[in-house]
Amino acid sequence: MPARIRSGDIGTIDADGYLHVTGRAKDLIIRGGVNIAPMEIDGVLHDHPAVAEACTLGIPDPIWGEEVVAFVALKADARCAPADILAHCAAKLPEFKTPKQIRFRDALPKTSRGKLDRVALAEEWKR
Repeated sequence: MPARIRSGDIGTIDADGYLHVTGRAKDLIIRGGVNIAPMEIDGVLHDHPAVAEACTLGIPDPIWGEEVVAFVALKADARCAPADILAHCAAKLPEFKTPKQIRFRDALPKTSRGKLDRVALAEEWKR
């Protein structure tokens, strides 16, 4: 039996044996008891031609426990309304994974290693 390595990553193994990482266990959004990987939603957001950066979070919700919200930075000179981004997501994601809000920012915060700083965005949301 192969050794198990617990990295904190979440993923799937396809029929050819390739591992596809879909997120981190500690980054999961739990909406109504369903686990949602934010990286999956980030990928759909990045598919939109106007999006330069995207970061999806679970924010507290009194009914669902957490609700899906996305922070988006547009490409230079791109013009886009939140409704356009939401429609793009709704066409590619099931309703429970589709962000309920899009928050535009000029740029998204990064950690010292250059990764998106989800913690900083969550703190911003709380304020």
